[in-house]
Amino acid sequence: MKSLIGNFDHEELDKDKKYCHIRFSDNGIGFDPKHTQRVFEVIRRLHTRNYAGTGIGLAIVKKIVENHYGFIFATGKIDEGSTFDIYVPVE
Repeated sequence: MKSLIGNFDHEELDKDKKYCHIRFSDNGIGFDPKHTQRVFEVIRRLHTRNYAGTGIGLAIVKKIVENHYGFIFATGKIDEGSTFDIYVPVE
């Protein structure tokens, strides 16, 4: 069986496992790359402007992914959007 991901850019991923890779992106407000890990913290706002939302969505997604022994990674650029990569082992 062929690996389900094309690269192993993240050291957390085990090269001997196969993963389902899910990527989603938006063209929203984005975030400064230096805050990559902070976007997953509960009720952590990275912007001083008011935006709708409770601030717990990404924290919940991260917990779900981790409960399935997976990983989630975020990349973003201010005012250009964000991309999230989820890797969940398939076996």
